Amino acid sequence: MVLKKIETKTLDHILETMIDTVVGSKKEVFSIGEQCRQDYESIMTELKEVKQLGLKNLEEGDKLEDQVRSARKRLSDVSKCFKDYSEAEVRDAYEVAHTLQMELTIKRQMEKQLKVRREELEHRLIGLTNTIDRAGDLASQISVVMNYMMSDIRQMGKALETAKQKQDFGLKIIEAQEEERKRLSREIHDGPAQMLAHVMMRSDLIEKIYKERSGEEAIDEIRNLKVIVRSALYEVRRIIYDLRPMALDDLGLVPTLKKYLQTIEDYHKTTKIQFSNLGEAQRLPAKYEVALFRLIQESVSNALKHAEASYVNVELEITKDMVKVVTKDNGKGFDVNTKKMQSFGILGMKERVELLDGEIFIDSTIGNGTQVIVQVPIS
Repeated sequence: MVLKKIETKTLDHILETMIDTVVGSKKEVFSIGEQCRQDYESIMTELKEVKQLGLKNLEEGDKLEDQVRSARKRLSDVSKCFKDYSEAEVRDAYEVAHTLQMELTIKRQMEKQLKVRREELEHRLIGLTNTIDRAGDLASQISVVMNYMMSDIRQMGKALETAKQKQDFGLKIIEAQEEERKRLSREIHDGPAQMLAHVMMRSDLIEKIYKERSGEEAIDEIRNLKVIVRSALYEVRRIIYDLRPMALDDLGLVPTLKKYLQTIEDYHKTTKIQFSNLGEAQRLPAKYEVALFRLIQESVSNALKHAEASYVNVELEITKDMVKVVTKDNGKGFDVNTKKMQSFGILGMKERVELLDGEIFIDSTIGNGTQVIVQVPIS
């Protein structure tokens, strides 16, 4: 009751101030994380150089040790038969042994210093890794807070029966957004980012091979590099396609679905995906095409990920005033009376269908697969 007495402008101002503060904090955390990543790369480069220098120093030290051993033996022989050698030869034997011993001492000292430096760098890398992980987690938590404040939960409240439902649904939306961002971040990091890092290392190797060996070997490495770049390009296109299939705008729903399902079938070698277009070949308004594509994408994803299906059949029927989609799989199925029907994936599908004034029917039993039927009127 007290809240109603507060002017809307005041509430908006408070909310905007809070959002600005949170956004600023997120930028600072991100900046810290980026700086740590740059420091990590720099230290990794230095650590690599220290290790190489340490290995080289160790090899040179071992060689010097052999030379010192030989020089000492020479000096011992000269000392035993002192009368058989001139003064210059004796002095030379002593100076050589002394000089080599000094060089060996310096090498061993440098070896210890490099070991200490290596341990320092490795310790710093562990600290930076922990900081990067903490910064990532903190940025994610800040994003949840920021998105929660920016979400217009009040408007959704009209469509939800209780405050508890409103809170749960709002949090599920935010959690889903963050999970999607994490998934996308992991895909980019584990896919294109790793491949591009590999390309950088291989390019250095090619340069070294070209300088030290032959151009033919360098060309072979370039061919291998092209394969890696091609794979990275494929991964980038796949991620873009998952975000928003550009073919949907250019070609329409049916061709895009065919291409998408074929790509999924090629990726999941053990699964057969059948697609049938039973209706008229016509374009639909963008909101229908996007919603129907996402509904089919979610149904197929559930069949592969959760139902572990080996066969999926997708039927699309477009008439003048209705669109019908039937997705059926031979997976392990589930009990429709359990909490799985309240999972965010299924709730999201129901929300999409309701926004289009349509209906969705889900029929599934354990061991007998799942069938999802969606009917949407075209207004």
